Order: sequence, then structure tokens, then C-alpha cells
Amino acid sequence: MSLSHIHHSEPHSVFESGIPRQSLASAVAERLRERIIRGLLPEGAQLRQDAIAKEFRVSRIPVREALRQLEAEGLISIVQHRGAVVTALSPDDVEELFTIRALLEPELLKLSIPHLTEKDFAQADKILRTYIRELKRADHVGAWGQLNWQFHSVLYSRANRPYFMSVLRNINNNGERYTRLQLFLTRGMERANIEHRKLLDLSRQGDVPSACELLRQHILHAGRSLKELLQQRRKAQTKLDRREVERNFRGSRLNTNPRSPS
Repeated sequence: MSLSHIHHSEPHSVFESGIPRQSLASAVAERLRERIIRGLLPEGAQLRQDAIAKEFRVSRIPVREALRQLEAEGLISIVQHRGAVVTALSPDDVEELFTIRALLEPELLKLSIPHLTEKDFAQADKILRTYIRELKRADHVGAWGQLNWQFHSVLYSRANRPYFMSVLRNINNNGERYTRLQLFLTRGMERANIEHRKLLDLSRQGDVPSACELLRQHILHAGRSLKELLQQRRKAQTKLDRREVERNFRGSRLNTNPRSPS
């Protein structure tokens, strides 16, 4: 699927001339990043520079810069003869991403909890209530990953580690489309809601060790279930592909058989 087949209703005003080129590249990258995360551009989709430039009414220079930025974030890969394509993560890649998260995020939470304010907890509670409400709506699946990150990032916000947060934001960008898939297909919403609520309560109580251990287990469980899900789906797809090859082979043999005499 190429970008030219994706329909949207975004205004073009932010892409008009007069904006610094770097800002233009960042704006293009942000729109493409959002589509990848929401699944509008699925894994393996090709991003054609000329189509993107035409759609956003920009030259190919900021588009190239935007694609380089997305490549650095791991969301796309530059493939020979195909150009930029949305990265596909293997089950092992997913497990690695969640293992990294399980190592880093509890450390941020540990640093942040002692400095969180009641205003922070109220904000996290508000996001969580919105998140729980949105999880009940399959037609709002695109918002799930964003709300999940917003909730977690509020709890990490007082750690005062901006580079740490930037690394985690990139990791979450890579895994977000798969997190939504895991929640949707494994129906893991109820467990996620219970654990998020408990995480918020423990953080509010100042119970740093319990909150950090819960967070670590929460991330590792999501990673394991997601890895298993991807393995099952790709095994099923391999079987379908094999059957299709066999059908094509049988069809080609029938077509090449000489006609019987009349």
C-alpha cells in the first residue's frame, strides 16, 4: 500500500510556504508518524517521496528529511529498489522492545514518584478514565496507544530525565501499533485497566518498590502475550501462503496438460 492510497481530511495550511524547512520536515514526519502508529500505513507499506510531496504541497527536500527522521526512530526502513517502507517487527523484535521498556520505565518511575504532585495524579486519573472509556470502543482503537503513553508519561514526568523520555517515546512509537493489536485481539483491556489503576494508587501512596515491580511485570506480560500473538498470526499466514502456492502449482499443471483427443 502506498501513501497515495491513504485518504485523510487534514488541512494543508501548516505546509504552506514561509515555514522554515526544518519545521516543514518535522511537520511531515509528525503526520507520517501518526499514520504509522494508528495503522493507516501498515507494516510493509511503501512511502513514495513524490506522492508525499504532492499531497502535502512541499518539495522533496523536507520529505527526505522527514523520512530520515522516521528511519532514525525505527518506524521505517530504506530498502534497496523499494525506497522507504514501514518497518515490520518480528516476534523477537517485539520481545526485545518490551524488555528494554521493562528495564527503563521502572527506573524513571522510581525517580519520579517522590516528586509527583496531586495535580499530576489528578491528570493521570483523568487520562486513565478517558483511556478506560475509549477501550470499550473498537472504532477508537487509534487512540489507545496515545492514551496509554500519556498516562505513563505523566507518572514519569517528575523524573527530570528528558533524554530518557525521548528514548522511551521512540520505543513506544515502534511498539504502539503492536500494543493496540495485542489489546484488541487478546481482549487484554480488563487486565490493563486493573493494573493501570493499581499503578496509579501505588504511586499516589508513595510505595515506590511495589509500583516499580508492578510496572515491570505489567510491561513484560504485555510483551509476552504480544510475541505469542504475532507468532500465531504469522504461522497462520505462512500456512495460507503455502496453500496458495500449492493451488497455483496445481492450476499451472492442469493448464499445461495436453488436451485429450476428441
